[in-house]
Amino acid sequence: MADPDGPPSAVGFVGLGRMGEPMVRRLVGAGVRVRGHDTAPRPGLGDVVTLVDEAVQVAEGVGVVVLMLPDSDAVDAVVHGAGLLDALAPGTVLVDMGSSEPLRTRALADEVAARGAVLVDAPVSGGVSGATAGTMTIMVGGPDDTVAALAALLALLGRVRHVGPVGAGHALKALNNLMSAAHLLASSEALLAGERFGLDPAVMLDAVNGSSGRSGSTESKWPNFVLPGTYDSGFALALMLKDIRIGLGLAEATGVPHAHAARTVEVWADAAAALGPGADHTEIVRWLRRTDPGGG
Repeated sequence: MADPDGPPSAVGFVGLGRMGEPMVRRLVGAGVRVRGHDTAPRPGLGDVVTLVDEAVQVAEGVGVVVLMLPDSDAVDAVVHGAGLLDALAPGTVLVDMGSSEPLRTRALADEVAARGAVLVDAPVSGGVSGATAGTMTIMVGGPDDTVAALAALLALLGRVRHVGPVGAGHALKALNNLMSAAHLLASSEALLAGERFGLDPAVMLDAVNGSSGRSGSTESKWPNFVLPGTYDSGFALALMLKDIRIGLGLAEATGVPHAHAARTVEVWADAAAALGPGADHTEIVRWLRRTDPGGG
C-alpha cells in the first residue's frame, strides 16, 4: 500500500535538460516512476524514465505533472501549443519548476483551475550541482493543502519553502536572482580591483568569506567557477538576464526604489550582448576583464 504521506508512485515530467535530467534521476532513485518528454532527450535517459513522444502523454495515469522549462513562453508552448492543458484530468497538480513570470503564472493558474486541476509554482535555486545532490532551495507558491501534499515529492529534490500563494514562488525566484546578479557584479568588480592592486584573489576570498562582504558569489561562484577558469556553473547568462528583468519589473510595478536594480540589469544586458547566447552567467567576470581598459 502506498504511503499517503509519501511521494506519489508516478509523475509526468516535461523538460529533461541540464536541470531536469538530474532531477528525474533523483526521483527514480527514490522509487518514483517517471513519464518524461523532451524535444531532445539526453542519451541514456530512456533507461531511467519512460520517454514519450508528445508532451500530452506525460499526463496519462499520473496525478502530478512537473514542468522544468526555461520561461513562460516555453510553458505556454507546452500547455497551450502542445495541448497539455486539455490533457490534465480533474485533480491533477501541475508544478511549474522553471523561472516563469509571476503574473502569467497567476493567469495560467486560473485556466488550470477551470479544468478542475491545480497549478503550483516551485522554481528552484542551486544549479546543476544542487539538482544532482538534491540540495536545491525550492520556492513554492500555491494553496496550503496542495503544497502540503507535494512536500514529500519536492523534498526528494531539495529544501522546500512555501512562500505564499500561486505566483509567489516565481516572484521570489526572480528577486533572488536579482540579488545574486548584483552580488556577483559587485563582488567581481571589487575582486578585480584588488587583483589589479596586487592582491591574490584566493587570499582575498579567504578573508572576505569570514567578513561582512561575503555572498554566494564569493563563497561559491568565484572559488568553484572563476578561479579555476572553468566558468561552467550550468546556469546561462541569458537566463540570469531574463530573471533579473522580471525582478526589476516587480520593483517598478510596486513602486520601490530600483536605481541599483536598473543599473544591474543594464550591465548584465551589455555582457549578454557581448558574450552571446551560450555564455555561462559566471562568464560576466571574463567580460569585466575584457572591458577593463587596463585588463588582460
